[in-house]
Amino acid sequence: MKSSKGLIVVVIGVSGVGKTTIAQALADKLHLECIDADDYHPPENISKMSQGHALNDDDRRPWLDTLNSILIRSSDKGIVLACSALKESYRQRIAKNLSDQLRWVVLHGDFNLIQKRMESRDHFMPSNLLRSQFKTWEEPEYGIKINVKNNPTEIIQTVIENLDMEQKAKIGLIGLGVMGKSLSRNIARRGIKVSVYNRHVTGSEEGVAENFVQAYDEMASSDGYDDIKQFVDSLASPKAVFLMVNAGPAVDSVIQELVPLLDEGDLIIDGGNSHYKDTERRFHDLKDKGIGYIGSGVSGGEEGALNGPSIMPGGGADAYDKVKDILTAITAVDDDGTKCCAYIGAGGAGHFVKMVHNGIEYGEMQLIAEVYGLLRHHMNYTPEQISKLFDEWGQTECGSYLLEITAVLLKKKEGERHLIDLILDKAGNKGTGGWTTVAAIELGVAIPTLTAALFARYQSAQYDQRQKASSIYSNSNSSIQIDSEQLRLAYQVARIINHHQGYDLIAAASKEYDWGINYRELSRIWTNGCIIRSKLMVQISGFDFTEPDLLLQAPLQEYVQEHKSKLQNIISESTKCGISAPCFFSSLSYLNGYTEHRSLANMIQAQRDFFGAHTYERVDAVRGEKFHTNWLEKID
Repeated sequence: MKSSKGLIVVVIGVSGVGKTTIAQALADKLHLECIDADDYHPPENISKMSQGHALNDDDRRPWLDTLNSILIRSSDKGIVLACSALKESYRQRIAKNLSDQLRWVVLHGDFNLIQKRMESRDHFMPSNLLRSQFKTWEEPEYGIKINVKNNPTEIIQTVIENLDMEQKAKIGLIGLGVMGKSLSRNIARRGIKVSVYNRHVTGSEEGVAENFVQAYDEMASSDGYDDIKQFVDSLASPKAVFLMVNAGPAVDSVIQELVPLLDEGDLIIDGGNSHYKDTERRFHDLKDKGIGYIGSGVSGGEEGALNGPSIMPGGGADAYDKVKDILTAITAVDDDGTKCCAYIGAGGAGHFVKMVHNGIEYGEMQLIAEVYGLLRHHMNYTPEQISKLFDEWGQTECGSYLLEITAVLLKKKEGERHLIDLILDKAGNKGTGGWTTVAAIELGVAIPTLTAALFARYQSAQYDQRQKASSIYSNSNSSIQIDSEQLRLAYQVARIINHHQGYDLIAAASKEYDWGINYRELSRIWTNGCIIRSKLMVQISGFDFTEPDLLLQAPLQEYVQEHKSKLQNIISESTKCGISAPCFFSSLSYLNGYTEHRSLANMIQAQRDFFGAHTYERVDAVRGEKFHTNWLEKID
């Protein structure tokens, strides 16, 4: 086993159970000093027991305090103590001010067996006090529990194996980027022993894991590795490995390294932004090898990872059960104090909902940017005034994490200039927004607001083209005729439509892949920790819906119906002034299409049938019946 230096082992049980024998043999095996608690009883206690009288709590307190002091003094080098420690209160007194280096070995056995042992030895406690000890004995729920009917050699071997396992990490994490470091610190701060691994690349990535664990106090009981076999060997069984590496080939590469080192029943958790189809493939491949696989969305950014993110695990339900306590321990909590982590569904379900979460996030961010643009460039607000306004909006139904951080960043200055004015207007993206749009295309779901946000980023990236075009085409910078309250209400309507589209996509995927997603529970874990947490999400989490059609939920339906005219007016005024507001525009267009009794698709179907004989259905026929017309043939 790992070095026993600094290890404190307390072997407990009733008198006659063999504490001293086992403790001494264990100390010899671990190369530690062994002491017997009986040797530290004050004379008056020994006299009392020799006369057949049981000790009371007052008798034991000084004795227990003496034992505690000895253990504290021995904490650097380690020690093994044999002690009855019959009650939990006694054990707490012994363990006072000791760290997690203390281990309990709980010996227990049949009364008759132990009585025979006591009658055959010379000890100051007579066997007739054994029944009193059994009556007083409060067996702990924790510790390494051993039945003493086995021989000492077997008992020692079992204890050593369990001590070795207890010294091992409960979970391992691979990939010490920003998120990986923050999650590792979060895990360690919850009192969960974690091992960390980062690859060794000579000249650029050397000693990353070892340096990391030395840099933070909370990582003091953790070990850092750049040898993957040593890393895996440091984990308790079943081994759980949390991957925080870049999505794509890097994940497959790490899995390929891990699989030969794992046993059946071990599991891998992919906490990165992997594509859900890759997760589906890995889930089934590893299932065939007897290894569990969890594709888990993790949202909250660096701060969330450190202090409590929202976690969306999918994949094997049995694998999730093995690490449920660890995952829930590190997450944020909702308003009711419940952890923001819930099993989403099989295969790639967890990564799918995280992908759509990011798609909704794109829409939320773009809508805030469009509101900012209107206020700043067409309503003559200063950044400070916009920040103050956003703080005020945060107290209304519009409140959200993204609105909150925008209010903060608008106040940031470098010298006399606002930092927002120094940032190049060219947005980046990491792929999940594009994946969301592709998934919507594959599943046949309309998400124009989410897609408009993505395309707005793409268009912003055409920076040089925009500079040329702006010098050719004159864009109006005239003032827009709206007030801030009208803009707020329009913004909230567009947000509702944006969220509706995201949930519509999740519903289609859940049906297609038979994931059985619980939309209310999904909404609940999105109320805190994640980037799209908001008052709107809290409201959504309270809906008792079987299908996530948000625009048909009475409170949202009433809100949109009452305030859609504000959105219409924003679009009208923006159009007249030549203002680009793609998410506002697409939200209104979607709402108009969503609520129209009869769409224009009959024209599309007629055209398709004309040039390609694709057939069509009729309003005056049975639904599903197909028709074709020879459009050039004269119709009487």
